[in-house]
Amino acid sequence: MDERVKKYLFDALEAIEYIDSVLNEIDGFNDYVSNKFYKPAFERKISILGEALNKANKLNPDLKITNKEKIIGMRNKIIHAYDAVDDVLVWEVIKKHLPRLKEEIRSLLDE
Repeated sequence: MDERVKKYLFDALEAIEYIDSVLNEIDGFNDYVSNKFYKPAFERKISILGEALNKANKLNPDLKITNKEKIIGMRNKIIHAYDAVDDVLVWEVIKKHLPRLKEEIRSLLDE
């Protein structure tokens, strides 16, 4: 695998791991949306994640990452339509989809 692709995947993994580490401090969805720190921090990390996957995908469109287009799309929405970001959707992505994505990226980096 190209070293640049690995670098972007590593950046994506770091963003997910940051979110994972902070999740331990959060007491559910209401805590997430009401806290002035968590919501913008998570949105920033999802933006980094989406941009890293976008750059990796441009270099290697055959990367086997589930829903990579949706992740990139979420990044675009957070960046360009910040006032229309759906908190419920972001929370669902964090809780349901990031664990699988984390494993996929780790697997790709281990190849």
